[in-house]
Amino acid sequence: MRTTSRGLIAALALSPLLAGCFASGDGGSGAGGADAGSRLRIALARPPAQALSPLGSDATVLSKLSVVEGLTALDKDGGAAPALAKSWTRKNDTTWTFELRKATFQDGTRVTADAVVNALSHANGAETKPVVLSDVTLTAKADDADTVTLTTKAADPVLPLRLASPALGILSAKAYTKDGAVSPVGTGTGPFEITKLTGRTRATLDRYDGYWGGKAKASGIDVTWIVDGTARANALRGGDVDIAEWIPTAQAKLLDERTRHVVASVRTDSLVLNTASGLFADASLRAAARASVDGGVLVDSVFGGYAEKAEGLFGPAVPWAARDRVEVTGRAKAATTAQVKKETKGRTLRLAAYTNRAEIPEAATVLQQQLEKAGFTVKQDVREYTQMEADLLAGKYDALVFSRVTLLDTGDAVAYLASDFTSNGVYNIAGLKDAKVDRAIRAAAEEADTTERHRKIMRAEAEVLRTDAVVPLVYETVVQGVADDVEGVLLDPRERSLVDLDTHLK
Repeated sequence: MRTTSRGLIAALALSPLLAGCFASGDGGSGAGGADAGSRLRIALARPPAQALSPLGSDATVLSKLSVVEGLTALDKDGGAAPALAKSWTRKNDTTWTFELRKATFQDGTRVTADAVVNALSHANGAETKPVVLSDVTLTAKADDADTVTLTTKAADPVLPLRLASPALGILSAKAYTKDGAVSPVGTGTGPFEITKLTGRTRATLDRYDGYWGGKAKASGIDVTWIVDGTARANALRGGDVDIAEWIPTAQAKLLDERTRHVVASVRTDSLVLNTASGLFADASLRAAARASVDGGVLVDSVFGGYAEKAEGLFGPAVPWAARDRVEVTGRAKAATTAQVKKETKGRTLRLAAYTNRAEIPEAATVLQQQLEKAGFTVKQDVREYTQMEADLLAGKYDALVFSRVTLLDTGDAVAYLASDFTSNGVYNIAGLKDAKVDRAIRAAAEEADTTERHRKIMRAEAEVLRTDAVVPLVYETVVQGVADDVEGVLLDPRERSLVDLDTHLK
């Protein structure tokens, strides 16, 4: 029986939070037609930022293409399912033991406890920690060849979910170099092996016949990165690719309905404000910005109806969010238009937007008009995301129009909140340092009961929104383009899966 996350095509649910500690057999069902399978051609949107290193923002690509696996995966309900670990046991609040299945890396070496310890130690010791480790200190120890014990500094009731993060994929020792670089070329464990990476434009993947779950039905994958959304849609329409991700909403209705797949997403688009420096270090100016922007205007004008106005950080694809949402109180009083003009005289609001999603620059233009009406002088900087990420994290902008998959890293909302909004969060573009926010997120992180954890997450959401560090705009509906002769594409609300060993041409 295969135990991958194919069930992600179902609507997202997060209960139960942990699927329990169970084992699964090693065989796979994907071998049918494997030897005769044709190659898939895929157009992806965001080019590699770090040569597909799993320790940065490229990790999701490795997950989408089924190159790398972690100890666990996410099942259709968002629970932890076996992957390279076939079972696990929680010894106490901070200690877990994982039993490994029989598997090999794509370079022919065995997946052993030492290999797992090496991979997790590199992730934990990276110069910039993966987002998923922003709120946890993790120690790994090999008990024997097939058993690994993981210890956390504080209780982490969702550790099995955390280990499903694409950033914690297990690579062979060959992947890790002395200079800190990590290469997934020929070093993963998934059904597809990267055999060639051509800069930031192309990658070639071949079927890995030694995969523990069986042979993939497709013989390989040819990946092209096409930043322009219209060009991706045209490539699909013209028959140049079989799968094109993130079809711009303006192009969606131009696709044949057989190739247009609409996916309820956990993606929220927001205006992130730099609270640490610049104009928005002033809470009253942040409040004025929040009061001036209206995400509802974007729904039809920019997203063509493939979105809805956001009420908070978590949308309808997170089924418990609306039920447990908490009223936001204690916000700063918004500066009037006259006060905004006086306080910002001679200063320009630096508004960042990126081109990887076609709607973001369009939304930035609408938001610029709304902010200028409130008294701000706005200048946009629109570039490809990988060209501006370092500057965003360094606080060189006042605001960012940001499209964020809130449950990408673990399937658990706490990891997103911790990485983006805690004082030491590794993805804290807002530069937020707020003791009440830190306490609320920590309280959610320590809660093991699923229902109460959800409530505490929403209390933490309210604390974040109180600061006006982020202004939710819309909940997106993602459009994926799939040729009608392709079967088995994973339409994933979390956007971390796309193809697996069952994806193939008819």
